[in-house]
Amino acid sequence: MSVNYKYLWSNYNYIIVFIGIFIAFLFTNGSDTSWTSMTNILLHSAILGTIALGMGFIILTGDIDLSVGSSFVLVGGLTIIVYNQVDNIFAGLIIAILLGMVCGFINGVLVGWLLMPSFIVTLATMLIFRSISQYMMNERGETRYSVDGSLSSYSALFKLGNGELLTLPVIGIIFICIAVALTYISSSTKFGKRVYALGSNPRAAKLAGIDIHWTRIKVFLLSGALVGFAAFLKIAKDTSFDPATSGQNFELYAIAAVVIGGISMSGGRGKVASIVFGTMSFTMIDKIITAVGMNALLNDSVKGLILLAAVGLQMVKRQSRSG
Repeated sequence: MSVNYKYLWSNYNYIIVFIGIFIAFLFTNGSDTSWTSMTNILLHSAILGTIALGMGFIILTGDIDLSVGSSFVLVGGLTIIVYNQVDNIFAGLIIAILLGMVCGFINGVLVGWLLMPSFIVTLATMLIFRSISQYMMNERGETRYSVDGSLSSYSALFKLGNGELLTLPVIGIIFICIAVALTYISSSTKFGKRVYALGSNPRAAKLAGIDIHWTRIKVFLLSGALVGFAAFLKIAKDTSFDPATSGQNFELYAIAAVVIGGISMSGGRGKVASIVFGTMSFTMIDKIITAVGMNALLNDSVKGLILLAAVGLQMVKRQSRSG
């Protein structure tokens, strides 16, 4: 029985790329590779990966969101302020998700209802959200937002962010559970089918009776909720937020994780599950760069080249299909 390599690459390229990067990771780390170092990949992928899952839905519609890093730090800062007042983990989580949805709703209304270009809208809100966060911090006369609750609440929060279950990081398990739920939503619900239809052909989707305006708003709301959830995971892991550096370049890293995962930047094609592999691949690339001793100032240059290569592969695939 012959193997259809073209079919495998076309449908499972994100797994093949992941395996290739994983082999490179093992090779460069050598004797330093252990089960802990591998589970750390999942740990360090969880926060960015949660944001990337929301970005994946936005890109599937053919839009983009450049504000996720800034909304991440704004939501994180506001959540810590509220959390220090209520001193309750569950309330902190709900507040983070709701604040994230507010940021997503603002973007969604401007893009989905007022029909403004998502690139321009989210470029503007990227500047607005981080500026507000830095202004708030300056007014408070502090250098960073820090959790300052009761000892029991602080300990429970830190344990959530840094604890393990069956040797796996808790926040990594949460990330995988979110990915499974969103994979189901994207592939087996009316909403998921509408997202793909909108990204494939907005005009045809509209003629088919899909409310493309409200669908776009829903997608930005979903992304905002995930940014809020990611901000809460960051709080649980580090118990602080720096408005100047937290979430820096997260919008670009989330896009890179989505593209490496094989989701088309033109919208309508790709699998949400692939974002998990794309995010972990991106995390391993960062670790490989560190392992080979490359100058830290060149890290983003390598990541940029990899992003260009991933987009180039998408173009080759598209041309081969059309040819």
